[in-house]
Amino acid sequence: MSETVPRPTLEAVAARAGVSRATVSRVVNGGDGVREPLVERVRRAVEELGYVPNQAARSLVTRRHDAIAVVVAEPETRVFADPFFALQLRGISKELTAHDNQLVLLLTEGRDDHARVGRYLAGGHVDGALVFSLHLDDPLPGLIQRAGIPTVFGGRPGWSDGTGDDVVYVDSDNRGGARDAVRHLVDLGRSRVAHITGALDQTSAVDRLEGYRDVMGDVDPRLVVEGDFTPAGGERAMRELLDRCPDIDAVFAANDLTASGALRVLREHGRRVPGDVAVIGFDDMLPIAEQTDPPLTTISQDIEEMGRLMARLLLKGAGDTMSGVVLPTTLVRRESA
Repeated sequence: MSETVPRPTLEAVAARAGVSRATVSRVVNGGDGVREPLVERVRRAVEELGYVPNQAARSLVTRRHDAIAVVVAEPETRVFADPFFALQLRGISKELTAHDNQLVLLLTEGRDDHARVGRYLAGGHVDGALVFSLHLDDPLPGLIQRAGIPTVFGGRPGWSDGTGDDVVYVDSDNRGGARDAVRHLVDLGRSRVAHITGALDQTSAVDRLEGYRDVMGDVDPRLVVEGDFTPAGGERAMRELLDRCPDIDAVFAANDLTASGALRVLREHGRRVPGDVAVIGFDDMLPIAEQTDPPLTTISQDIEEMGRLMARLLLKGAGDTMSGVVLPTTLVRRESA
């Protein structure tokens, strides 16, 4: 049985580099005041010995944990079924990894989970939080504020209009993107344009509904049905729309998953897309938009870049200098409209 090789110590690095233990500690912990030649000697000794800093001890010195909490205000069944979250998490993970930070994923299934997340964030385990998919009645913002840690939100929080407050968030131009989608349908000559919303306790869904209304004006209320950003919600809403208004000739769906459900129902009812009913989604998630039948015209937002930017703003401490960052969207034309 092989013996366990002891881990190199700070003292061993100091001896190898020919410097004091305090100098090694300053270099390893990112402190100032060490001349560059000594820094290079310490780094070379660290590499030669394979020294790995004790993270717990380092945290006591630096008061940093090099860990960021990513809080998704959704149950795991939703998070792992929706590619939107995978894309955003990938962007966040890439940026954190580039800066040697760990990602700690926290999901919320119910009120007990909110309290658990609040306790964890207040416990000094992480240096900040990235929070997205908030709902309007969500207690998380209050819990995070009481925890007193730097925070960047994904999506405009419901209490912020993007001006005059210190809330830092990254969002897409949901309202402008929705206007582009509906204008495109109108330009195609469609006059009975319906909208399947997302869950209206989330600002992204509200903003997309407002963009639809910007173009359609005082629209027949029967043409708007609330969905929940899922394929099943799109199917349910599409059936309701066909029952209410069988003469609809276009649908703007709040996201691509919703649109995929709507397309299935239209096909079941023998409606040709786009011949009878044109359909547009929102997100441009390629595994969905390119594989629907027909391929989906949609509004593209750079979901992965949103995640990267959230992480970048948090790591740079941008909360003192800015509030909302809104990324542009673009219309991507395919065969459904």
